[in-house]
Amino acid sequence: MAAEPMMERSRGNFPGRRPFPEGGPGSAPRAAASGARLALTRLPLLAGAAALLAGLYGGVALLITEVPVPAAFAEQHGPLMALGFLGTLICLERAVALRSRWGYTAPALSALGAVTLAAGAEQTGRLALTAAGGWLVGIYLALLGRRLSRETLVQLAGALAWYAAGLLWLGGRPVPELVVWFAAFHVLTIAGERLELAHVAFLRRGASDGLMAAAVVLGAGAVCSVWAPGAGARVAGVGMAAVAAWLAWHDIARRTVRGHGLPRYAAVCLLAGYGWLAAAGVLWAATGLTAGSHLYDAALHALFLGFVMSMVFGHAPMILPAVLRMSLPYRPVLYVPLALLHTAVAVRFAGDLAAADAVRTAGGLLAEIALLVFAGCAATLVWLGRRASMGR
Repeated sequence: MAAEPMMERSRGNFPGRRPFPEGGPGSAPRAAASGARLALTRLPLLAGAAALLAGLYGGVALLITEVPVPAAFAEQHGPLMALGFLGTLICLERAVALRSRWGYTAPALSALGAVTLAAGAEQTGRLALTAAGGWLVGIYLALLGRRLSRETLVQLAGALAWYAAGLLWLGGRPVPELVVWFAAFHVLTIAGERLELAHVAFLRRGASDGLMAAAVVLGAGAVCSVWAPGAGARVAGVGMAAVAAWLAWHDIARRTVRGHGLPRYAAVCLLAGYGWLAAAGVLWAATGLTAGSHLYDAALHALFLGFVMSMVFGHAPMILPAVLRMSLPYRPVLYVPLALLHTAVAVRFAGDLAAADAVRTAGGLLAEIALLVFAGCAATLVWLGRRASMGR
């Protein structure tokens, strides 16, 4: 989800920028093609948003067992969030970067998988989500055919992790045994895109070797987890901690955090997320995800909430305009859900470490509120931006 280079790849797709002249020969077909492209992006995103809501509702039910909820929402909470929502976002961004209509099959498949999984059609959902991961692999291979680069190779490894997780899932492996693969998908995707931006900005020659080595360790942990889940999780934890250290040292966020406005906001999101990635890596390496339900909960949510969701918060103001042609203007109010998110993860983490269920539940509920507040802020800012543009 690296926004800045993606913005370069998607130039011409921003509000206010007209990729084709109005009127004249060919303008109507081009307008129709533009409308079709928007449908290809917005429909999967709506399905991804539905998966997010279903996953959040299921998360509440896991925290408070008395809450009535469709069984699939709670049982599929992890896949709905990791693949149904986040996976659809990543597939959409990659399809836009590819600039070929066939690439939109990946987010369409992941959206279908999310909807059917939430509806209780588990096998259909598994098939569609696995196919989406395989299609995403194809997108990265096409991008590599245009330009061979380390950053795209790292992201390809992440897509392969999603596809491998899907195949194992179809083979009958339970979701807890797929967590390492889900983690590899997200961490490698984000790390690869941050590596791309670091190359563009200031990365010195040879510095990417450290990230490549960390990615290999993380991938080795995922492979090892097929036969030895505990050992695989420990190895993956070492790789995650190494990725966090590399990103914290080399990412351009170390410079932009001293700036103002959107660059500073995005940098705060990134650096805070790297801290949670490091915490998750240490906990994974220490416990192998086998030290009881509380430490398992802490290890997973430090990664998927503290790290991954912080990346989503930081990149949304840049990704939405490129993907949906919807301007999300930066405003300082975006710090409110960000502060809520990291406070929530800290409370939940502390509650898990102390085995205090009430504290863990409070942190979990606060995190759900943070995500909803961010969605509300984003929707309001988009609406205000559209009003401002229409009033000009």
